[in-house]
Amino acid sequence: MNQLDTLQIFQRVAELASFSGAARQLGLPNATVSLAVQQLEQMLGTRLLQRTTRRVQMTADGEAFYQRSKELLDDFESLRAMFRFGGKALTGKLRVDMSSAMAREVVLPELPDFLERHPQLEVELSASDRRVDLVSEGFDCVLRTGTLDDSSLVARPIGHLVQVNCASPAYLERHGVPHTLDDLAGHKLVHYRQMLGGRSPGWEWFDGKQTHYVPMGGSVTVNSTETYYAACQAGLGMIQLPLVGLRKRSSLVLDSLVEVLPQYRPAPMPVSMLYASRRHVPARLAEFMDWLHALIFPLTQEGGMKV
Repeated sequence: MNQLDTLQIFQRVAELASFSGAARQLGLPNATVSLAVQQLEQMLGTRLLQRTTRRVQMTADGEAFYQRSKELLDDFESLRAMFRFGGKALTGKLRVDMSSAMAREVVLPELPDFLERHPQLEVELSASDRRVDLVSEGFDCVLRTGTLDDSSLVARPIGHLVQVNCASPAYLERHGVPHTLDDLAGHKLVHYRQMLGGRSPGWEWFDGKQTHYVPMGGSVTVNSTETYYAACQAGLGMIQLPLVGLRKRSSLVLDSLVEVLPQYRPAPMPVSMLYASRRHVPARLAEFMDWLHALIFPLTQEGGMKV
């Protein structure tokens, strides 16, 4: 095992605070990971990780070495890219995460073309509505919609997705078409929560300066975009969602949903890419993020929905 491999192993153990977790992500035996860190500490003459039966954490020397080793590996990755056929022949693996709707409707249909241009690149795509931990779960990049939490991650904004209000024709036939915010008192909302056990604040609408909420009842709360669409189609209530999700879906879905209260839409939803704070981004990640930006940015420029 060369010293660069050893540095990568140490970094992953430090980030996950776990030898076994690092071994799983790297596809290595636990003993190999443990031995690599031991040999690194022996070579440096200092302890980098403090090990107990319950936890693994970096020492002060370990913290300093971790930061410097990250810079070193990033520099080496950039150096290799300079001499790889002008930086065009991308190799290695990318691990990315995004919502299931964005993956299915926007990214996956175009991904074959990207991989055809970079045949030596491998992409691991996680698609769920769960917010993953980029560092501890070993992701290179995550695509996020909605307001971002403060963090040490680097955010690359793409734009804002127009949101609309929808209901099924069957629902509107039973409950009537709302024309004002006061009409919402006689309607139901399909509530969406990533973590079940609570309710959304209600009907969201944006007046051009700030967001307002109208509390609404509802019989169903869901935690995935698939069930959110399905609940609306089944007539269980109205939903509020990005317009791109409707335009990219099948004509069957478009034909089965109707926009309501277009004058009371939610605020456009920000969409961003997040990646670890680094001085240099690996060439394969930079190329993928540029492609992803070019793919999604036009969708943030769309206007209204014909109904």
